[in-house]
Amino acid sequence: MAEQTIAFQGAPGAYSDLACRVVCSDMKTLPCHTFEDTFTAVTGGKARLAMIPIDNSVAGRVADIHHLLPDSGLHIIGEHFQRIDHHLLALPGTRIEDLTHVHSHVHALNQCRKVIRELGLEPVVYADTAAGAAMIADGAESTHAAIASELAGEIYGLESLRANIEDAEHNTTRFLIMARDAKVPAPDSGDIVTSMIFKVRHVPAALYKAMGGFATNGVNLTKLESYLVGGSFQAAQFYVEIDGHPEHDNVKLALEELRFQTKEVKILGVFPSHPFRKEDAAKID
Repeated sequence: MAEQTIAFQGAPGAYSDLACRVVCSDMKTLPCHTFEDTFTAVTGGKARLAMIPIDNSVAGRVADIHHLLPDSGLHIIGEHFQRIDHHLLALPGTRIEDLTHVHSHVHALNQCRKVIRELGLEPVVYADTAAGAAMIADGAESTHAAIASELAGEIYGLESLRANIEDAEHNTTRFLIMARDAKVPAPDSGDIVTSMIFKVRHVPAALYKAMGGFATNGVNLTKLESYLVGGSFQAAQFYVEIDGHPEHDNVKLALEELRFQTKEVKILGVFPSHPFRKEDAAKID
């Protein structure tokens, strides 16, 4: 059964649940309380895969994920970009003009400011969007609503009073698909992304020197983020994603230079680039 299960953080109907169903429609979804529980579900054999949100085009990076990924015991084997369509959900028969409060995750509330302001609603922060929808379904006052996915409305028997209420049309979350074992595509199998972390020495120009190998070898960096580790303001770890496969000649040379200039380099995953990347780049160009 575990081989046909994919784990996610949140309640049934969360956007992570929706992403699981879109990518792995033939698999059962397993809700988990925390991201750590989601990783453990896979390492402990309760699920084969995990669907982990990492970035949102409006809210930015998901808190804590970069700290948790290196020690998760899992490998990134794929990515998915999920369009976020927020719905205003309420008990059947509720009139939108009677609403006074709206419940959801803080990011969802921030992403729907225009509608909340237009309707004069009092926002109430919940652990996640689906949990807010579940609370409404469990007998909240008829003047209360939730902001969540259409899937959450279907699961909890709520009515969508208004669809696509997010302020930004580009609202999209990027997810990483993770597994116990690495699943590295062939170097010639198309567009590839390599994800890694590294630490630099606490000396002047350390990051500049570490990045030099990518520039001189023509390797494109698509993501570079830093965060503190070990409780010190002097020790930073970097999360990097690049276009290319570790077996490509230019990437191989760049990684050799990176390893020479840094304390530690750990590859988190080598996986196919999602088509959304090209679509998104085309919009910018």
